[in-house]
Amino acid sequence: MAGPNVIQSEEHVLKLARQIKAITDKLGLTLVFKSSFDKANRTSATSFRGPGLEEGLRVLQKVKDLYGLPIITDIHEASQAEAVGKVADIIQIPAFLCRQTDLLVAAAKTGKVVQIKKGQFCAPSVMRNSAEKVRSAGNPNVLVCERGTMFGYTDLVVDPRNLVLMRDAGCPVTCDVTHALQQPAGKPLKGGGVASGGLRDLIPSIARTAVAVGVDGLFMEVHDDPTTSPVDGPTQWPLRHFEELLKELIDIATVTKGKKQYKIDLSPYNPDK
Repeated sequence: MAGPNVIQSEEHVLKLARQIKAITDKLGLTLVFKSSFDKANRTSATSFRGPGLEEGLRVLQKVKDLYGLPIITDIHEASQAEAVGKVADIIQIPAFLCRQTDLLVAAAKTGKVVQIKKGQFCAPSVMRNSAEKVRSAGNPNVLVCERGTMFGYTDLVVDPRNLVLMRDAGCPVTCDVTHALQQPAGKPLKGGGVASGGLRDLIPSIARTAVAVGVDGLFMEVHDDPTTSPVDGPTQWPLRHFEELLKELIDIATVTKGKKQYKIDLSPYNPDK
C-alpha cells in the first residue's frame, strides 16, 4: 500500500500512481494506491488538509479508471463511509480512531476491506476487539496495522512483538513503516507552534524488521519530493529510492520464516533426536 500522504493535486496524484505502479509491476508486487482526501487530525488548525471528500474521491476514481489500481484511503466520520466505499477498495481507520465503534461499523457495512491502524496508545490486544467490531457488523474482511506506540511526548517506537501479538485479532497484519517513524508535535516552528517531525532515514530499518517478522503487507507513504509535501514530509519515502528498497525487502521475504509458528518443546534435550 503506497502513495503520497495527501492529494495535493490531480496532476501530482496521477503522476505518482503511474510511477509507483511501474515499479511494483516490474517487481511483481500487488499495489494498493494510497492518498488521503482529508487530513482531519493535523497538529495545527492551519495545516493543509487536502481537497475534501467530493473532489478527493473524484481524483481517486480517476486513478482507478486510468491505471486499474485498487484504492485505500481513510475516513474520519461515519457519514463518510458510504461515499468512500463506492471508490475505495480498502477503507482505513486512522490510529486515533481505532476504538470508535460507530466508525468501524459504518466502514464494515460498506462491504469493503477495512484496515484498522493500531492506536499509538493501545496495547496490541486491543486490536482483537476492534477487528471483532467489524466482523460483528457482518464484514469478515479486516486487516490490522501496526504504526508505532507513543514513547514520551514527541516520539514513537515500534515493538516487533506487536507484529506477532496482533495476530490474535484473527486477521492479516500489516505495518505502516512511515508513520511509525513520526515524531508527533516534535518539530518547532518559527514564530511558535509545532508540527510533526520524523525520522525518514530509519524507514528501511523498520521495513526490514516488519518483513523479517512476517507481516502480510506494508503501508508506505511515497513522494517524489518529500521536502515539498504540505503534510508529513519528514516521514515520506523518496520515490527515487522506492525500487531499491522494495528489492531488498523482497530478498528478505524470500528467506525469512517469520510467519511460521513454532511449537517449542521444553522437554530435556536429546541429541539423538
